[in-house]
Amino acid sequence: MAGLSYGLTDIKTFGIAGVKNAMELFSELAKVKITAFVAMSTSVGYILYAETITWQMLIVTFGVFLMACGSSVINEIQERERDKLMDRTKGRPIPSGRISVQSASVIALLLAAGAGLIIYISSNITALALSFLALIWYNAVYTPLKRINALAIIPGSLIGAIPPVIGYTAAGGGLFDLQILSLALFFFIWQIPHFWLLLLLHSKDYEKAGFPVLTSNFSESQLGRITFVWIVALAVSSLFIPFYSVNFSIYSFMAFLLLSIWLIFDTKNILKTYFYDKGARVKRVLFKEAFIKVNLFVLVITVIISISKLFLTEI
Repeated sequence: MAGLSYGLTDIKTFGIAGVKNAMELFSELAKVKITAFVAMSTSVGYILYAETITWQMLIVTFGVFLMACGSSVINEIQERERDKLMDRTKGRPIPSGRISVQSASVIALLLAAGAGLIIYISSNITALALSFLALIWYNAVYTPLKRINALAIIPGSLIGAIPPVIGYTAAGGGLFDLQILSLALFFFIWQIPHFWLLLLLHSKDYEKAGFPVLTSNFSESQLGRITFVWIVALAVSSLFIPFYSVNFSIYSFMAFLLLSIWLIFDTKNILKTYFYDKGARVKRVLFKEAFIKVNLFVLVITVIISISKLFLTEI
């Protein structure tokens, strides 16, 4: 692990600063904020079928978290040269020189192998196969594809749909049960407005790194309208979850409906073309607000699903 320029030496002497630095480095390298949400979506899939929290759920969720971390490390290795060109990513561990490619590769291998072992021992071969499918799809399909096509996020969104299916099948559910397919569809659709809004926020950065961007084919106002269509689709798709789920509370369905109405009406400003003539700062605020609301909507929906399955009964 010679590539670590700081942190690991301090850890050997059990220094608090060294441990803190190493944890911060790992958090950045493995994109823990993102992978933690991936793990959470796995637990939601498990609860959707099992309607309870078990040690198995916690272990499988941890395994998926490690697999997502390993996939993120591989992604940072793959994109290290482009990351150097982007203001948003040039401070990441590999492009900034805080860890070597060799050390990152060892970490990725250990994470993926350990995750696979944990998932297999705690669940079944279906969950294991799905976890490796997610890794392969992200690193071998989506990552190369987004370098050549701005619409890569559409097939790439499959990645977000897989983790809840892992949790569901680990709990004993069928791979093609309608209730898990409806949840997977919800997470699939969410990925598209999530990343398109992120692109609108950082389009210049992506262009600087040589990524094809949608802003070269569409105006920002056109992209705003297209993104809003996906936001509406996300809201509508949430209503399929209680429709196809067993023992789902009517109160939860009403909460889904109200949240969907809120999301649609509270993000409709991205349809107003006059905002796009008011300068970069106004547009950035507009896109950032929509980005936050879309992700908040998904978070609240997942919490409601869990509460409904764990504590409420069909009425």
